Amino acid sequence: MPPTDPTGKPPADPPPPVGKAPRRRLPLVLAAVLVLVLVAVGLVVVRPGPVGRWLGETPTTPAATATGEPAPVAVLAAADPAAPPPTTDGLRAALEPLADDTALGGRVNMAVADALTGEMLFERGGGEGTVPASVTKLLTAVTVLTARGPGHRIPTRAVSGTQPGEVVLVGGGDPTLAADAKGFYPGAASLTDLADQVRTALAGAAPTSIVVDSSRYSGPVFGPGWDDDIPTGGYGGAITALMLDGARENPKAGPGWAARVAEPDMVAGRAFARLLGVPASTVRKGTAPPTPTETTGATEPAGGHAPGAELGVVYSPPLIRLVDIMISDSDNIVAEALARQVALARDQPASFAGAAAAMAEVVAELALPTNGLVLADGSGLSRKNLISPALLTELLALAASPNRPELAGIFGGLPVAGWSGTLRDRYGAAPGTAAGVGVVRAKTGTLTRVHAIAGVVTTADGRLLTFAVLTDDVPPNGMEPARAALDRIAAALAGCGCR
Repeated sequence: MPPTDPTGKPPADPPPPVGKAPRRRLPLVLAAVLVLVLVAVGLVVVRPGPVGRWLGETPTTPAATATGEPAPVAVLAAADPAAPPPTTDGLRAALEPLADDTALGGRVNMAVADALTGEMLFERGGGEGTVPASVTKLLTAVTVLTARGPGHRIPTRAVSGTQPGEVVLVGGGDPTLAADAKGFYPGAASLTDLADQVRTALAGAAPTSIVVDSSRYSGPVFGPGWDDDIPTGGYGGAITALMLDGARENPKAGPGWAARVAEPDMVAGRAFARLLGVPASTVRKGTAPPTPTETTGATEPAGGHAPGAELGVVYSPPLIRLVDIMISDSDNIVAEALARQVALARDQPASFAGAAAAMAEVVAELALPTNGLVLADGSGLSRKNLISPALLTELLALAASPNRPELAGIFGGLPVAGWSGTLRDRYGAAPGTAAGVGVVRAKTGTLTRVHAIAGVVTTADGRLLTFAVLTDDVPPNGMEPARAALDRIAAALAGCGCR
């Protein structure tokens, strides 16, 4: 089943104004970003040229391609830039009756835009801030890729402490860090590698204690507006600058629900101590000493290293991979870590409040509409978040723009209707949704009485649209009917020319 949110509740998917953004043209290269292909060795997401470099992929040589593999087979048709766009009247006739479905409650806001021109084609409460749930992650993705860049990697460092044999483990905010090669996230940095570097740097001197420094983050570890059961419900957790495997108790747990540890930074510190042969009883919280300079005259307590001297460093996968994980798995812990990277890039405190302020700042810098925008976290678990459908549709159009190729990575992780992610088991079974199978690509969002979907869809005529539908007044216990009603709206866009 796709990821769902807190136990006992409908899943959390799995929570000054500027002018409208200028019209943007969608490049044909987006077709490559949006096409998923199957090859003999597995699933491949086709990405534009720069994306491969950000991911650290090496160019394929002619010799490497001469393996007899069959040519990739497209499973999503490319949009036709010459196709006619829908008309506002046509969209109104197709969507208004579906938006009035009582399963969606009394507050349904939506927007539909032409991805090629950026023109807003239809809106119903399009500028109204609405609780977005996990659709917030689209905003987190665009702001972190803007602020940090797709290739940025988050460091985890070990430095010399102030006491003989003391090693300080300094968290930089990497939520994917693993104890060893068997961690939850593929390609994650490992404490085993870091411990090896420390032993080499100490040149035989035995470490005696571990200090855990997670001071990179500040403020509360749980978000404002989170439901009471989220910290222990398996979809949220304590957000600390140092953690292993997204704070999972068991790195072998699948995506979505997983028991989380109460103190992720101390769990990581104790794992590091084991790797260095240091008793767990010596692990304590603290802060790293300042980086030494030639003029400090500091003593050298650990293997000839002055306090604060670097003993080793490991790096997270590039941010574009973390964005992929966040969107495709609706990973709330990764989302909060990425939001704090926006804060750090904009010299804000790496806290919930600092991240929210920094993300809003980047949205304004991108000339996206900020009317109705209120942010409290980066995952969408907070009910204090408000995002307008118009902002989401313009944000998706911006990510498709040839002028911002670094943002195109958000499309690679978008679930495909009836095939992957949180849309894998949706579309096709519910009446009126079959037309969306394979042609709707969208991020979903779910909290109790809150449901949302935002993404891209190709019409029956071949025109690519961006769309967002949000409702935060769904009747109690109405999760499944509300999801089906949302899917019928997206399927209607896919199944009509709406002219």
